[in-house]
Formats: sequence, structure tokens, C-alpha cells
Amino acid sequence: MNVTKDSTSPTEVTLSVEMTAEEEEPFITRSYRRLVSRVRIPGFRPGKAPRSIVERQLGRPALIQEALEFMVPETLDKVLKDENLQAFMEPQLEILEMEPVSFKAVVPLEPVVDLGDITSIELERQPVEVTDEQVNDLLERLRYDAAPWEPVDRPAKFGDLLSLNVHGVIAGEDAINDEGIDYIPDLENQSPIPGFSVYMEGMTEGQEKEFALTIPDDHGQEQYSGKECHMKVKLLSIKEKNLPELDDEFAKGVRDGYESMEALTDFLRNQLTEHAEHASNRQAEQDGLEKLLEISTVQASDMIYDRELDSLYEERERSMRNQRLDMDTYLSNIGKSEDEWREQLKPQAEQRLRTFLVLRKLAENEDIKVEPEEVQAEIDSMLTNSGDSQDVMRQAFSTDNARDSIRSSLFSRKVMERLLEIIEGRSESPESSTESLGESSGDSGGENSVENSVGTSAEPTEESSGEAERSETDAVAEVDETPEP
Repeated sequence: MNVTKDSTSPTEVTLSVEMTAEEEEPFITRSYRRLVSRVRIPGFRPGKAPRSIVERQLGRPALIQEALEFMVPETLDKVLKDENLQAFMEPQLEILEMEPVSFKAVVPLEPVVDLGDITSIELERQPVEVTDEQVNDLLERLRYDAAPWEPVDRPAKFGDLLSLNVHGVIAGEDAINDEGIDYIPDLENQSPIPGFSVYMEGMTEGQEKEFALTIPDDHGQEQYSGKECHMKVKLLSIKEKNLPELDDEFAKGVRDGYESMEALTDFLRNQLTEHAEHASNRQAEQDGLEKLLEISTVQASDMIYDRELDSLYEERERSMRNQRLDMDTYLSNIGKSEDEWREQLKPQAEQRLRTFLVLRKLAENEDIKVEPEEVQAEIDSMLTNSGDSQDVMRQAFSTDNARDSIRSSLFSRKVMERLLEIIEGRSESPESSTESLGESSGDSGGENSVENSVGTSAEPTEESSGEAERSETDAVAEVDETPEP
């Protein structure tokens, strides 16, 4: 076998392989055994014709063509082993000649990642502070949610619960026809047409009102844009919230009950503080990751970047299909060709790949692992909090894909937490960490790498990146899910 190796980069090598007839022979024999059972040779039972007859009948090129399916990958595997090369992903193959068989393989190697000096990163954390105003706002929301709607005998105002009959006509066509619908007028409420709420203010029970509104261009129904909608509304009833007093009795009705308003207030303050600390950590992790990406250098084969771009494009295509929209229609709507759209996605694909490789390297350096018992503990925790849907959740978590997803999530969380620990100097790295901050291109495979392939739909940063902006009220609702008293 004649092997020529050409390498102009530490992350990619081109192998030209020319096989001898002797090396081809075992593969041709296997090819014959596959073909002989599928072809009909006059005078022979299926599968019994000698190789010489089959070769004379089909021609040697047919046997070689059949053999290529396993000849090339198996031969390439041997060449990579002999040359002590590790392919990072599937090489790009090109058949050069059929007799004797020769082929070219462009092999992407392990990317070279230098994390730089992580300890040099500086983060500015805002102090975690929960104000009395935040606590009071949350108490008011609990108070509002707990209050029943009660009928009132007065004109309607913003914030009331109205029962309405609504009829809307656009260009002689019935566009709205609702009976007995609930509606809360508010300046922020743009339904069914912006400005509708204003006409509800001051109406009395049983009153009918007619008015016209112009449909804005961005309202979502293009066929009506700019046209007038003639509205006829009848107000059936008016209700308002009867807010309870914020006293010890109110506190006793929240969730399992709190013995006093002071106990409830302390609980809410603690919940808000926990959320603020969680949000601060997530933001710090994201800031740390951005700074790590700034000081890190990544060298990778163009093939790996192209594969990541393919993966991102396919994800978007699947997303379109889930919305019952084909890619051609979408591209037509945005006025771009496929090449233009791929070019637009390229920076995002490159950033995603760099993030993946940097976190993968950090995970390798810090010897971060997720043990099976940790995955099971996470599943048990989610089952405990799943209430009546426990059986359904248990069934969902029984698949390998589900467990892999949980493992990946836990792993990403561990990597980001470790990054923050190093940046803030809260713990020492493993014994090899000083050395590992430098450049390395060794094989980092293994079951606990961030991911062991390129083009996965799960981004390493997804777990850590996104929720610092949520309001404290929303967070407490998520953490605590306080029902009505």
C-alpha cells in the first residue's frame, strides 16, 4: 500500500492511498459473497456460482464497486492507526482510481484549543439586594391573585372584569362575532384591536356602544390592514377584585399557611434573595464565558466549521417543518437564496462551535464528570416535584435519549460552575490545571466530554446563559408556585 501524507495545518491532514491487488483481494472476495446471492447465473442455484463465473458475468469493476463500501473505510481506519492519527469527525473521501483502487481522504484532526489564563479574567458582580418595594410588589400580586371577582354597580373602569358581546364588521364582512366573552380593559391590552379598551371605560351594565377603529398595519391580519372595523359592543356585567387585607389571616391562607404576615414576608424575601443570587450566578457565568472566549484561541479544520453550519441549517429547517413551513417558502418570504441564508448563519455557527470546543477543553482540563447516580438523583428530584404526572414523567425518563439529555444538562451546569469558581478563585484546580491552561491538541474523547461530536443540537451554554433578565416576581412564581389562598 502506498500512502502519501500531506499536512499544511495541525488540524487537518490529507491522505492519498493506493492499494495493491493483493490488498484488494480479501475485499473482492467479500464483495463476491455478497453479490453471488443476489444475481441469477444460468445453470447455478442462487449463491452457488463460482467467483470466476460471477466475475466473468458481471465484470471485475462491478465487484470492486460493491467492495468500495467497506474497502475504503476499513483501509482508511488501518492507515489512520498506522499513522497514529485520530480523526475528529468523519473524513471527506474521494475515489481517485478504480484499478488499482486509490482514494484521497481529508481528515479533520482534534482542534487545537488554548484557553489562555482563566485566572486573569475579572468579573464585576452587582451586589445582591432585595428591597422592601420588591417584597411589597410581590405581596400585592399575591393579594390580587387571591381576591375573588365580585359584581359592582358602577361604570366600568380599567382593571375590571367585563362580560361583553362584541360584533365587528370590516368592509361589509363579519370579522368579529363573540358572545359573553371576558375582557379586562387596560391600556396595555391591544386585543381585539388597539384602542378598544378606551371605549370600554365609563360604560354601564346593559349599555350598547358603536364606534370605529382602524386596523394597524402590524396587527397580524394583512387583508385588513388600514381598514376600518365598525364595532358594536354590549356590556353584560362588571366585576372588580375585592382585595383582602394584608394581615395574619391572609398569611394563613397562602399555600400551607404562614402563622403571620411577618413569616410570609420573610419567606418571600428569602425567595426573592435566592432568585437574585441565582440570576447573579447565571449572569456571572455568562460574562465569564464571554471573557473566556475572548482570551481563548481555537484552531479547527474548515471541515468542522462547515459541518456545524450544516447542522445549524438543518436545525432551522426542522424548525420550519414543525411550523408547517418549507424552507423554500421561508427563503422566498425573507427574500434570500439558500447560499445567502447559509452565509447569514455562518457567524452563529462559528460562535457555537468555538463555545463548544472551549467548554469541551475546560471540561477535559478540570476532569469534570457526571456519574450515573447523579443523573438518577436529578431524575428522582424531578419526579418528586411532578405531582400527579409522576408515572408519565417516569416513563419519559426511562429512555436513553432522555437520560443523555439530563446528563448533558448536568454536565453543562458543572462546567459553568467550575469556570466561575476558577475565575473567582474560590477553589483550586486539579493538580494538572496550571499546565492545562496552555495549548493542547490531544484526544479529549470520552463519555463525559461536553459532547463527543460536532453538530449536536444541544449547545453547551444553553443551561447557563439565558434567564438573568426575568423579573423577581416571575422567578418566585416559578420557584414557589403559590396557589390562591
